[in-house]
Amino acid sequence: MHRLSIFIAAALAGLTLATNALAGDTWPQFRGPTADGHSDAMHLPVTWSETENVTWKVPVHDRGWSSPLIWQNQIWLTSATVDGHQMYAICLDRQTGATIHDVKVFDTENLDHISVLNSYASPTGAIEDGRVYVHYGTYGTACLDTATGKKLWERRDLKCDHHEGAGSSMMLFGNLLIFHVDGRDVQYVIALDKGTGENVWKRDRSVDFSAVHMNERKAFCTPIVIKNGDELQLVSPGAKGIISYNPATGEELWKVRYNGWSMAPRPLYGHGMIFFIDDYERPNLLAVRPDGHGDVTDSHVTWRMSKGISNRPSLILLGDLLYMVNSEGVAVCVDAKLGDPPVWKHRLGGNFSASPIEAAGRIYFFDEGSTTTVIEAGREFKQLAVNKLAEEPLFASPAVAGEALFVRTEGHLYRIEQKN
Repeated sequence: MHRLSIFIAAALAGLTLATNALAGDTWPQFRGPTADGHSDAMHLPVTWSETENVTWKVPVHDRGWSSPLIWQNQIWLTSATVDGHQMYAICLDRQTGATIHDVKVFDTENLDHISVLNSYASPTGAIEDGRVYVHYGTYGTACLDTATGKKLWERRDLKCDHHEGAGSSMMLFGNLLIFHVDGRDVQYVIALDKGTGENVWKRDRSVDFSAVHMNERKAFCTPIVIKNGDELQLVSPGAKGIISYNPATGEELWKVRYNGWSMAPRPLYGHGMIFFIDDYERPNLLAVRPDGHGDVTDSHVTWRMSKGISNRPSLILLGDLLYMVNSEGVAVCVDAKLGDPPVWKHRLGGNFSASPIEAAGRIYFFDEGSTTTVIEAGREFKQLAVNKLAEEPLFASPAVAGEALFVRTEGHLYRIEQKN
């Protein structure tokens, strides 16, 4: 118990540090320092093009939809050949875009089907001082030394049938590296010792899948850790249910059941509620109080909304308002405390997979055609700019460091910032 208390105290300190982290120094995981798409940058550019406000543009070989990971002067990306047989971790110089490391992490022979919307390097890893953690779903997980690019450990035994390819990203918590393994065959959450890659805990989903079609057992979500009162919770959406665990031990705390599956957006926490999306084909947005125990399906769902909901991009919570865009290009603003009816809806056009970011009260929505719509946050829709880059697919969620935006398209990484 003493060791567990020390771990929880250290994790609390780390969570507070992450919450207060400056985006100017790091973008250490999917959706940034606070795991919710917010940046503390005050002067990100509002307008850009191929010839305006682009500091550098560099090619990135092969293909990957993972977000850039940024730590001080390093940017790390994962990539894979289109056929998936070689999987890479690439490190670029943040100031110049020059290649620092280009590491072939895995060779893979037997590959499964992936969706036309996916790649073999879609999950976003995690980074901290001296170490970067990369993840390719069923094909493997590894830790690299950021100074040398040397592989420190790897795991290739955490297999599952993703069917459409991997999508769940990783997170660091204390000395743990945590991620979902939600396939058609197995469904569990796992925490590895970040120093060795060994299992610390592994928890099967407490959902009865015996009568559920195999396609409806998979999911592509990334968990978050919240602090509810004095209690830390790992909030983890999966097929047919969202489950809260003790992040130190994997003990289940509560769950909410639903019929959805294959969901991707990362959940959010605010106003004493978890906001999450429960399905891919017929998505609902739910608000759930995280103060229950056991099955709280009938007691802790505060509100539910079913029209215009995002099924791929994650959401932004700013003040009392939730912002999202669905894959068909409809942006929606919702009062986080009330749910339906929406505050406003507006068709942006295009198709969307990347998650939006917020900085200085502006929200940036990135479509699959490398067009970004910038709006001013508020109870009325106010478009500030529409910015177009070269005609390349864009599926990766961008990152921010300093006052620069780092945008990954299919073949390039851009550093975009306001020119004085």
